[in-house]
Amino acid sequence: MRVGLIGLPNAGKSTLFNALTVAGAATAPYPFTTIEPNVGVATVPDDRLDRVADVAGCERRVPAVVNFVDIAGLVEGASHGEGLGNQFLGHIRDVDAVVYVIRAFGGDVPHVLGAVDPVTDVEILETELMLADLATVERVQQKLARQAKSGDPALKRQLETVERVRGELERGVSARVHVSGLGDDALPEDLSLLSAKPALFVANVDEDPAARPDLTPVRTIAAERGGELVVVSAEIEEEMAQLDAAERVEFAAELGVEGALSAVVHAAFALLGLITFFSVESGECRAWPIRAGTHAPQAAGAIHTDMEKNFIKAEVVHCDDLFADGSLAEARHHGHLLLEGREYVVADGDVITFKFGR
Repeated sequence: MRVGLIGLPNAGKSTLFNALTVAGAATAPYPFTTIEPNVGVATVPDDRLDRVADVAGCERRVPAVVNFVDIAGLVEGASHGEGLGNQFLGHIRDVDAVVYVIRAFGGDVPHVLGAVDPVTDVEILETELMLADLATVERVQQKLARQAKSGDPALKRQLETVERVRGELERGVSARVHVSGLGDDALPEDLSLLSAKPALFVANVDEDPAARPDLTPVRTIAAERGGELVVVSAEIEEEMAQLDAAERVEFAAELGVEGALSAVVHAAFALLGLITFFSVESGECRAWPIRAGTHAPQAAGAIHTDMEKNFIKAEVVHCDDLFADGSLAEARHHGHLLLEGREYVVADGDVITFKFGR
């Protein structure tokens, strides 16, 4: 499960990536500093982890993580091979969701279009993905048209749906807006649409609030395109990421930027459709990310495949009940620690001990 950071050159993608993952990706004020994508992990801030660990008496705490990919800068015409072209688009196909990093800062770093205009940045990014999707849709449509001559009703429905998707893309509507409501079998499996990927919009702004442009138009576009806008000063966040926890809190309070980076991570986590459950074992409390709607055996498989294969049952207490009761023993006494079977759907915040055979 990976989230790709995309944007025009010099938008601050690698700086944001470094802040998120403290991975030290190369940054420089010229296009295509990033060619091969950098990959790193960012921890998901969750105060429930420490509270569960404290109640359970665990010394070691392991947070959930989100995998971020810093993808090379896109330029206008990428769908036709400009810049890194197909290589760039191929890297986007490999991620599950995208973060549009939109430049909203000035300074000495040159802008590839000559002037800072966040709305234009968004439109270029979306247009290039939709143009790439149109080429994909045209190929799939031609193949389906041949196959549908067999009279297969399922193929005919897929062809009709693909034709509607093509019409929407030609009108400039990203697939994210008009594909989300379709059923799983409405589109052919080989129709991988870039503009259908869940998206978050991040405006990378100046440290000085007075120097920031009006982001209302970008916020409106984000809402229309099925995403939200988070405002971040990536340069400040990268500097803060190098500090220890106490210094970081002090610096954030001083600058009034506390929570911006956390908002990006949480929004990315939500984009992937993930929830968190907690395990408590051998003095370790760990947060596990899983897809919403996951059943207990598959959640056990997130820990180890043998646990899914040999699943017997799960002892489950929601963290809210655990906090109220004060201990696992008290949760059991009050009837909050329950035994669940294979059909149990894990809820966000569940604390689970899996029972499995050998």
